[in-house]
Formats: sequence, structure tokens, C-alpha cells
Amino acid sequence: MRKILAIIFLFGLVVLMGHWIKTRWVPKTEIVSSHHILLEKIEAIGKLELVKYRFSDVIEHTNKTDFLPDASVLLIVKADAVGCIDLTKLTESDIYAEGDSVHIKLPAPEICYIKIDHKHSKVYDTKLAFFREATLVDEAYKYAEQELAKQVRESDILKQTRQNALPLLKPIFEGLGYKKVNITF
Repeated sequence: MRKILAIIFLFGLVVLMGHWIKTRWVPKTEIVSSHHILLEKIEAIGKLELVKYRFSDVIEHTNKTDFLPDASVLLIVKADAVGCIDLTKLTESDIYAEGDSVHIKLPAPEICYIKIDHKHSKVYDTKLAFFREATLVDEAYKYAEQELAKQVRESDILKQTRQNALPLLKPIFEGLGYKKVNITF
């Protein structure tokens, strides 16, 4: 019984000593963040967002150098592209009402933005990157952004934006009392 009590006592003493050493010699990390946010610009936005496409890009980016082995990174990048119509470009001459008819000439559809979703994008593998991993990943994201922008421009997003505008805007003008609504671009 004395042996068991001695072992429990020694074990407790070792745990207390370990805790004391940890609190004394292990450095504590404190995060201090100071922010000074300035509002730079306020813009009136009249863009009617009508369609959102989600793209995925699987990219293997390799950086070849003369002195070091080839470093590579494998990423899966998720991005959103939004098609819209800028209603601030409408003029009085673009809307013509006569009796129970209205004719609206909308501005051409455009791509509002293309944005990489970093929350859902992932770095899956890096090979032989050593100390240049961050640079390699940055380069890969830049190339992915360029390729995604190219693919968005080649997609049918502007056609889909145009198609989505009609069923959205027509009921609004019908609700204003117009029986015949003609929307063109």
C-alpha cells in the first residue's frame, strides 16, 4: 500500500514539475493586431446581377530552375463569375412607353466580377518547394486567375445573363400596368 501511495505521490510531483516548467520556460504567444480602417470611396452601383457561375480549376504549377530541382504545387481553385446588366447606363431614350406598351433597350450584359473563393480552394500537394512554397502557391493562384478569366469570357455567361433578364424585368413592368413589354439589348 505504501508503494502505491509513493508511486502516486511521485507521479503527482512529476506532473506538477512538468506544469511548472511549461509555464516558466515555454514562450507564450500573444497576438496583437492594430487596425486603422479608412473609407476611401463610396460608389452608387446600379448593376443588376442576374447569373452566377461556379468554376473549378485543377492546376499543377511547376517552377523550373537551373540550380534547384523542379518545384511543383497542385491546387484546386474555386471561383465565382457573375453576369450583370449595368442599369446606370440606361437613358431616357432607352425607355419608350405608348399606351399599354413599353419598349426597353437594356445595356449589353457584362461580367461584373470574377472572384476566387479562397475558403473553398485548396493546396493539395507541394513537391520539392522547400523555402519557396509561398511564392510557388502565389504564382499558381495568379495563373489560375488568368485562366479562369479566359474561360469565363469564352463561356455563355453573357447569353445566360441576357436570358435571365427577361423573366425578371417583364413582371415588374407588367405590374406597373403595361400589357405589352418589349425588352431588347
